[in-house]
Amino acid sequence: MLYLVPTPIGNLEDISLRALRTLKEVDLILAEDTRVSKRLLQHYEISTPMQAYHAHNEHHKTKKVVEELLAGKRIALVSDAGSPGISDPGFLLVRACLEAGIEVQSLPGPTAFVPALTASGLPADRFHFEGFLPHKKGRKKRLTYLASLPHTFILYESPHRIQRCIKELNEYCGPERPACLARELSKIHEEYLRGTLADLAEVVERGHKVKGEIVVIVGGDG
Repeated sequence: MLYLVPTPIGNLEDISLRALRTLKEVDLILAEDTRVSKRLLQHYEISTPMQAYHAHNEHHKTKKVVEELLAGKRIALVSDAGSPGISDPGFLLVRACLEAGIEVQSLPGPTAFVPALTASGLPADRFHFEGFLPHKKGRKKRLTYLASLPHTFILYESPHRIQRCIKELNEYCGPERPACLARELSKIHEEYLRGTLADLAEVVERGHKVKGEIVVIVGGDG
């Protein structure tokens, strides 16, 4: 059995009882960054062995993990924060497990874009989750597509690229498009910046310190 176990995006109290039980009972935990996951495991006194499984080793490590699962091991996959497979490693392993006839259980739990969307004040009945934009190739094409959507869309962005991202959204979507920037969700410095894309650009450009993983929510065209 492969278990996909969501972990807190900030506040350690956001992990479920089922997730804690699973992490204690499995034979092995695959972690995106073992140093990050170690803090969570130590906090809840979980001593299950860990191995690294991330974007740089998943292609060559997936086969070995599948072999271990077929041999009877119970393995949990966690990312640094949120649900595995959502803008994080997971897809390749899940696909390989299903092809090998291995059962996969995905536990419900934290993911950054849901609280950001529901607290943004923008329509949430229909939305498009884009995740991270391409850094170079295909970026303009994705921005053009997103700008044409009639419903809310959601991006993930890092602090050192947020200024460029907001500037480009202004260019492609127009400065009057309603938007929200959410950061440090569930943490002490949780913050929501709401307004138009022009408002967000002004805040970011005047040196507002935007730290931590950022969720950008933009209203639809229409």
